[in-house]
Amino acid sequence: MRDEEFAVYVAERRPQLFRAAWLLCGDSHQAEDIVQAALTRLYVAWPRVRRADSIDAYVRRAVVNAHLDEGRRPWRREAAAGEGLPEVAVSASAVEEHDALWRALRALPPGQRRVVVLRHWWGLSVEETAADLDVSTGTVKSQTSAALAALRVALADDLTKETS
Repeated sequence: MRDEEFAVYVAERRPQLFRAAWLLCGDSHQAEDIVQAALTRLYVAWPRVRRADSIDAYVRRAVVNAHLDEGRRPWRREAAAGEGLPEVAVSASAVEEHDALWRALRALPPGQRRVVVLRHWWGLSVEETAADLDVSTGTVKSQTSAALAALRVALADDLTKETS
């Protein structure tokens, strides 16, 4: 029963977890590692977590913590050849839009990037984001404001460069 419930949950949520992890780190292989680490933690805690109010909150926190842990590993400090290359071909306009958005997200400090992903990708409230990141609601609000302002400037600059 335990494994069946867990398998159903993972099948439903894994794509969303992967996309969020990818937004946090920008690398598909590292995102897979992050999701795997988060799901491993979830599996160990599954008997307790499945009775909780929100399994999703636990998993979001596990993804963010796994991202932080991955960043601390020494081999993550080295850049791999071909890093950032897409795995499948996409149209030129999609690549340009994707690159511009990713460059803008990547330029954000990690704390701001985490807040943007939780607030605007997962659609969490300020309070939920604060709880997931273990920060105050004021920190979430200020980080969100600063991040969105930086994204607006970066994307506007990128658009200006394209039209000139």
